[in-house]
Order: sequence, then C-alpha cells, then structure tokens
Amino acid sequence: MNSIQDKRARILAAGTQVMLRKGYNGTGVQEITQGAGVPKGSFYHYFESKEDFAIQALHFYYLPRLERFARALGSAEGSPRERILRCYRDLIGYFANQEEPSHQCFIGSLCHEKADESQPIGYAASAILQRSTEVLAECLQQAQASGELSAEQDPLALAAFIGAAWEGALLRMKIDRQIAPLRVFITQLERLLR
Repeated sequence: MNSIQDKRARILAAGTQVMLRKGYNGTGVQEITQGAGVPKGSFYHYFESKEDFAIQALHFYYLPRLERFARALGSAEGSPRERILRCYRDLIGYFANQEEPSHQCFIGSLCHEKADESQPIGYAASAILQRSTEVLAECLQQAQASGELSAEQDPLALAAFIGAAWEGALLRMKIDRQIAPLRVFITQLERLLR
C-alpha cells in the first residue's frame, strides 16, 4: 500500500470507528482527522464532502465483511444449511463475548440518520445489503438443490427476509443492551431452515 492509499485508509478506519460510536451527525471532520493523525485539509484531499466520506466508509467497512460472508457460505465444510447457521452462530458468539453488546449496525445507523436526506448514501447502503442478500440466496439455492430447503421457497426472497430479521435483531440488541434478540433470531432461523 503506498502512502496515499495508507493515509486514505487511516482516515477511513478512524472515521468509521467514530461514526459507529457517534453516528453521522455526531461526527465532525476534525474528529475524524485527529483520530487518523492527519491534518484537516487531508480529509478534503481524499473526500469531496462528509457525505462522500460516509459512502466510501460504508464500502471500506462492509466489503471485507461481505467477502468473509461469501467465503463462509461458499465453504466446502458442511451442508449449505449448516454453513448458514454456523455463520450466524459465529456472529452471535462474537457479540456474546463483548462485555456489553452495544454493536451498532453501521448501515442501519447511517440510514436512520441520512437515507431520507441523502439519496447517494441510501443507494450505497442498498447496494451493500443487496449483495449480502445475493450471497445468502446463492447458499439457499444450494440448500434447495440438496433437498435441505423446500422447492416452494424463493431463495432470494428468503435471503432478503433473513437479512432484514438480522438487522432488526441487531437493532434490538442495541436497544436492550443484551444479546437475547440474537438468540431469538438464531432459534427462529433454525426452525425456518428445517
């Protein structure tokens, strides 16, 4: 990674962490650049605006997660159903190991604040969620082909439903400050994929 890419990545990493904690409206450019250890002017060298930063931060934050999700669901270990359940159980285990489960869904928080006002942020978030749905749908299609899922199910619609349920469970976890909503999610997912 060259120094330009490194500085941009430092700004994205620092700013994403601040926005995860404080939200879009609670995050200032100066706070982002201080966290990255760069002058404030550097921000505008790499990003046209705070909105542009938020869009790039979404991609910076979620693209590696989408790649891991695709690898986990595309693994040769276990049946398609087992891979889906293992993936979500691993995520729940991550939250269970936190002292206080207060994870914020970056997409959910950002869209709650800005999707009505910023069509570009809404489009970026929608594209990421759509890709996640497609990855899950591919695994559900494999489950259907192997007889683990009813032929009557629409894998894409089911994947969209599971994704929305997960986002809702994350929101409830944040509100309740406990992982019980994630446990409800996994129990219902196990039943849904029988």
